[in-house]
Amino acid sequence: MISATDILNASILIVDDQAANVQLLEQMLREAGYERLSSTMDPHAVCALHRDNHYDLILLDLQMPGMDGFQVMEGLKEIETGGYIPILVITAQPGHKLRALGAGAKDFVAKPFDLVEVKTRIHNMLEVRLLYKQLGNYNQVLEQTVLERTTELRESEARFRRLTELAPDWYWEQDGNGHFTKVYGPVLEMLGIPVDTMLGETRKAQVARWNEAERAALEAHLEARRPFLDFVYSRINAD
Repeated sequence: MISATDILNASILIVDDQAANVQLLEQMLREAGYERLSSTMDPHAVCALHRDNHYDLILLDLQMPGMDGFQVMEGLKEIETGGYIPILVITAQPGHKLRALGAGAKDFVAKPFDLVEVKTRIHNMLEVRLLYKQLGNYNQVLEQTVLERTTELRESEARFRRLTELAPDWYWEQDGNGHFTKVYGPVLEMLGIPVDTMLGETRKAQVARWNEAERAALEAHLEARRPFLDFVYSRINAD
């Protein structure tokens, strides 16, 4: 969740070639409780400022001499490669609104300012922007966690393979029903036990082929999770 404190601590850049407009917006935002305010009357400086500070919101006038707001937005797109440009455009031309939204602006306010409307739109935009950043941070943490877990799993599998290769006779795995799921080792070839046959056996067939008393003792060990060594587990072939 985004708190009111988070929103008031967001960083805002005001861009307007008219000093009176800059002062009006700064005064309004400070009175509303916003603390991290910056401003410039030079549109050519906006991209460098945003690259250095990554503002949570840019209040951008569209009509400025030398470089208009549309050109500024084109430059900002090269910085905000993720596709979200936190721009609230300021315009006195109704026909510019749709063009500005198509150019990447997220919202607009009209001149002359309705201060209540401006504060509401700024609050709403900052809330969305901070939620977007929060989601991005969460995704980064999630990706890092997945990467760490994957690395741990690969290391564990590598150790596991090295252990199984050390088995002088054979190694096997069985599921909870006693079915063989993995079998490995030279003893199988020596005893003439086909791996495919073992993996394909049913529970009933397996019980019939293994010494039942030994199997019961083994299952008791497994059920109690007791470690054991040199356990005799014998099997008689059908022939």
